[in-house]
Amino acid sequence: MFLGEYQHALDNKGRITIPSRFRELLGERFVATKGLDNCIFLYPLEEWKSIEEKLQALPLTRADVRSFVRFFFSGAAELELDKQGRTVLSLNLRNYAGIEKDVSVIGVGSRIEIWASDKWESYNQNAAASYEDIAEKLIDLGI
Repeated sequence: MFLGEYQHALDNKGRITIPSRFRELLGERFVATKGLDNCIFLYPLEEWKSIEEKLQALPLTRADVRSFVRFFFSGAAELELDKQGRTVLSLNLRNYAGIEKDVSVIGVGSRIEIWASDKWESYNQNAAASYEDIAEKLIDLGI
């Protein structure tokens, strides 16, 4: 399980260092795609295959399903780590997430999220303000 928050910076070649605690779980090859809330999702290949199967089972007759599947898969790329634990984030993904230099790499259970640090800070502050309300709603749902 991916847990924690780490601060990094892109190098001049658009590479990011994946935190050492995440590398073993992520594997040498993994998938990156456009995530929700304008961040980048990283999935181990096994987790990606599971998500892929679930999305392909959805009814393509629904416009919202087609739209989401197009968005999710069109932004995807299979990546790998170099010997220093770095990977190149495509310009397409960096532009989508608004990443220029400083990034926050966070563990979110079955995936990693990569955020532009300023966007993560803003998102985190807003979420913290409603954390207790969200927790109450989740408890009401039986979680």
